[in-house]
Amino acid sequence: MENTIKINNSRLQDIALLVMRIIIAIIFIYAGLAKWTFWSSHPAEMTDGMLNLIKFLSIVEPLGAVALVVGFLTRWAAAGLAIIMLGAIFVLKFTMQIGFFTSPTGVGLDYNLLIFGGCIALMTFGAGSWSLDKLLLNKSTR
Repeated sequence: MENTIKINNSRLQDIALLVMRIIIAIIFIYAGLAKWTFWSSHPAEMTDGMLNLIKFLSIVEPLGAVALVVGFLTRWAAAGLAIIMLGAIFVLKFTMQIGFFTSPTGVGLDYNLLIFGGCIALMTFGAGSWSLDKLLLNKSTR
């Protein structure tokens, strides 16, 4: 009975980690692809430094997302994406004076903190059994 519970909990944890990886990856793929338009245009009010940061993010966000989906270097990918979210939270809070909760009139920090929390969970628990990380670990221990 207790072994069955452990097996079911392990399977549920693997499912939860996979779902979390996919959801976070979808968010970062969309965010990265939305930034691709900045490669062909330079808004007048945007500094060169900010434009270069956006171009950099348009590359690393989708790469990190793909790494999460396939479960490759998941803890490192999640750490990189968590750092990106900390930057987004900093910009929203200190340069745009955004409040904590999303309101009908604008964005809030809650959405960004939720993504950050998901990245922290993936950094802590890894990708789970359904991942390249697990597959490569099993091959290296044989």
